[in-house]
Amino acid sequence: HGVGRYEGLVRLEVQGSEKDYLKIRYSGGDHLYVPVEQMSFIQKYTGGGESGSRLNKLSSNEWKRVKARVKADIARMAAELAATAAERRALSGHAFPPDGEWQREFEDRFPYDETEDQLKAVASIKKNMESPQPMDRLLCGDVGYGKTEVALRAVFKCASDGKQAAVLVPTTLLASQHYTTFSERFSDFPFSVEMLSRFRSAAEQKKVVEGLAFGSVDVVIGTHRLLSGDIAFKDLGLLIVDEEHRFGVRHKEKIKNLKKNVDVLSLTATPIPRTLHMSLLGVRDMDIISEPPEDRYPVQTYVMEESPDIIRETVRRELDRNGQVFAVASRVSSLGRIAENIARLVPDARIAVGHGQMDEARLEDAMADFIARKYDVLVSTTIIESGLDIPNANTVIIFDADKFGLSQLYQIRGRVGRTNRIAFAYLLHRRDKQLSETAEKRLRAIKEFTEFGSGFRIAMRDLEIRGAGNLLGSEQHGHMAAVGYELYCRMVSEAVRALTAGGAAETSQVDAAGEEKTEPKLDVTIDAFIPESYIENETERIEIYHRIAFIAKEKDMADLTGELNDRYGPPPRPVTALMRIALVRTLASAAGLNFVRAGSAAELDALIEKLNSGMIE
Repeated sequence: HGVGRYEGLVRLEVQGSEKDYLKIRYSGGDHLYVPVEQMSFIQKYTGGGESGSRLNKLSSNEWKRVKARVKADIARMAAELAATAAERRALSGHAFPPDGEWQREFEDRFPYDETEDQLKAVASIKKNMESPQPMDRLLCGDVGYGKTEVALRAVFKCASDGKQAAVLVPTTLLASQHYTTFSERFSDFPFSVEMLSRFRSAAEQKKVVEGLAFGSVDVVIGTHRLLSGDIAFKDLGLLIVDEEHRFGVRHKEKIKNLKKNVDVLSLTATPIPRTLHMSLLGVRDMDIISEPPEDRYPVQTYVMEESPDIIRETVRRELDRNGQVFAVASRVSSLGRIAENIARLVPDARIAVGHGQMDEARLEDAMADFIARKYDVLVSTTIIESGLDIPNANTVIIFDADKFGLSQLYQIRGRVGRTNRIAFAYLLHRRDKQLSETAEKRLRAIKEFTEFGSGFRIAMRDLEIRGAGNLLGSEQHGHMAAVGYELYCRMVSEAVRALTAGGAAETSQVDAAGEEKTEPKLDVTIDAFIPESYIENETERIEIYHRIAFIAKEKDMADLTGELNDRYGPPPRPVTALMRIALVRTLASAAGLNFVRAGSAAELDALIEKLNSGMIE
């Protein structure tokens, strides 16, 4: 029926038996009463924010039309992804040789213990590179989870075979940071690492461009300058693209041309929620690094009103442990005020200011000096958001935090806590300022999600607060907002399944988990509900109803009965009847039955026994 608004649980007596129903209001004031045992057919709408949740009409075909349109577009998108993948598979690329002694030596010099996920990703990438088909992989990992090290090993493998590697990044600061990292890691090996960005003079750029064409430059790290018309590689073997979604349409076209016939590894910290990742797995090679490096602590996060005492204490404490501080603001115009304020409150703090509107050389100098610990505090805009790694900076103060998006706050917070020191993030808002509901939700969410690996949950909460995030491109945002995230994922999953099966996707009735399902009609005339006297809290009752709706076998029923016993005491008769009805529904659906009738608990038990034994009448 489409998008409706949940208005609570109501108890109705139908044919002499009492049951609870979910009351859902649709456009025009119509109501639908859904039996709680059919909860598997509804999901929470996520994807358009409050403004996007326009209710559908019960009696119109509008929802069918929306679903049909989204389904057709998803099928087209999946087909395009699959065609691109097939096209690349048909091409003949370069097969890199297996690892040599140098590769092992290079990897042994990594000063930390790799995580299981890192090792898996490295193994998958190397396997791809050793195949003659051009690689096109996406490496997804939370901030600070070691994607750079995975990329370094792929680049080293490429350079060891005499091929060139290019690392494309969205900002000059990130290019500079990567250049430093790559130069240090490659310093004991005979490979030339260079950088191309606006931080380099015209003469330096000319030299690098000539080196790429001649073959004397093995590894180049650069911004969109790498996509300029004067760039020609002698023998490009690997392209690493960091945060491709941050490049413009024109640049993406050029990236596409550069990708032809070479191995490509795309890196992203924009978390793709697991469900969508699983759906897309069929058409895109993907690795996810979801476990944090060892000896890391979650960032201690505080949301509070801005005050001189808080700023003074926060900066003072970090300086006392010989650390450094990021002070971040949303506008360039407020940086001067913040820098003066900190200087007045902590007179001995050495303060640098950095933002994207500065002269490149001055900005680079400020950043380099901060990295070299010539400054204690860096007052900047969100330029620090993009992957910068400054291990000694372990406190971040975000001013006017209510003006930032949730993913942005998460990325900025990810700049600290990258060592085994406990790090702190202070999200400040103006004193006595009335925060909007959306801003309050964001700040609550960022405080709630402090543990490692929260990126996926942040992405999901972001979907709820402001609508579909940057997951697949602007067109797909609209689709997610139209049908909601869960249904969207299910449709992607069906489209992929249809492609891999080689046929067109049939419209099937599916439950919330995306499984095909025939829904039998049940005529059960016994009381089946959770009494308020047993579970008072409505949210908890809904949660248990949801769990009951997904009972698939007797073990599930036994496990849930045990849990209910522990939490609320022995389940009353209407609750055990409800669990039996849920089990009968699942078993009858699996057996392909259309109609089931039972008039007592004994008849239900007999039905369960028959269905389990396959004795169907």
